[in-house]
Amino acid sequence: MKQHELRSPQGAKKNRKRIGRGNARGTGTYSGRGIKGQNSRSGGGVRPGFEGGQQRLIKGMPSLRGFTNIFRTEYAPVNIDILTGFETGTEVTLGLMVSSGIVKDLSKPVKVLGRGEITIPLTVEANSFSESAKRKIEAAGGSVREV
Repeated sequence: MKQHELRSPQGAKKNRKRIGRGNARGTGTYSGRGIKGQNSRSGGGVRPGFEGGQQRLIKGMPSLRGFTNIFRTEYAPVNIDILTGFETGTEVTLGLMVSSGIVKDLSKPVKVLGRGEITIPLTVEANSFSESAKRKIEAAGGSVREV
């Protein structure tokens, strides 16, 4: 097959509809616009959002100030007072948090926060730690590991 032998499949190309070229053509007289009204006039029609003079929906919606940061990282929070349920010297990994029900799943990164007190030494593994959580875990003789 050569380039000059290529053809479009049947029905792939249609001629455009030439309106206002006589009644025999099928789109004469009113040219597909109906008889009267705003949309039949040249330049007729309404702007987007116009609802016939009624207060348009977008104007009735509450306008909120500020913006939403689309690059924000949503964390699954874990406070250190929850970690006190583990035995001394336990290595608290992300998998252990999921299996023990502290975190629902690992769709969000886990961040350990510093609410509460911890007295037992633990090795805690998470995606992120707050400064106070790091300080309290290390003060109790444990260690932190960011994944």
